[in-house]
Amino acid sequence: MSETLAWCGIDLKWAYTDVLRRIGRRTACVQRAKDILHDALVFFAVSSHPAREESPQAYLNGIVNHLLVDEFRYRTRFVDEEQMDETALILDCTPEQLYETRQKLHHLQRIVDLLPEKCRQVFWLYHVDEMKQREIALHLDISTSMVEKHLIRAMLDIRAFQQTLNH
Repeated sequence: MSETLAWCGIDLKWAYTDVLRRIGRRTACVQRAKDILHDALVFFAVSSHPAREESPQAYLNGIVNHLLVDEFRYRTRFVDEEQMDETALILDCTPEQLYETRQKLHHLQRIVDLLPEKCRQVFWLYHVDEMKQREIALHLDISTSMVEKHLIRAMLDIRAFQQTLNH
């Protein structure tokens, strides 16, 4: 029997799993995601809007969405020095270096495309969508050990590709 921990009409288990995961995917930073969730919970707690009582989860989701928009606007408004340095590094590349990088990426994409479908899906969900192995297992309805095997297979194929480039 699953127990729920409710606070002001909000299932905290839901908030700290589903909502936090969604925020984390959008911010790409676990700490920032937690900050946004905590800010949303504070806004929720002090709100006197009628929707808070009528549909607390929907209201919390609305608050989270507004905070994510604010976060996006803030991030796109200010560029920190580290990002400027990364941009400068890209601009300092010679055409040959850019061509070589593009070729490597093209070959890597071919290797990923040649992976079996499930293996390719697992690789993509793990490395691009940044899902955890357990989440991938649930999403694809496979075991976590199968997720690990697919990731190992993909990494072995990529490593073999890298070794051919180095020789």
